[in-house]
Amino acid sequence: MTITAAIVLYAVLWFLTLLVALPIRVRTQGEDGEIVPGTPASAPTDPMIGRKMFWVTIVASILWAALVSFIVWGGVTVRDIDIWHRM
Repeated sequence: MTITAAIVLYAVLWFLTLLVALPIRVRTQGEDGEIVPGTPASAPTDPMIGRKMFWVTIVASILWAALVSFIVWGGVTVRDIDIWHRM
């Protein structure tokens, strides 16, 4: 695995984890009953972006380390998943 592939893998995992984490524990202005004029009721009151970025970085780093070690180890190859024996 090249360094570029490792960086791209980390970026993809980080953004995927961020997209999963963004809607977790979000309270909308409509739920709180305090709607700021000019904003929709579905706008979040406190999205906790800093906390989510911290946890996303930790989870993405763990997933990345696991995937990189699995790829570098080479325990599963294309021939291992070839169920029709065409390789």
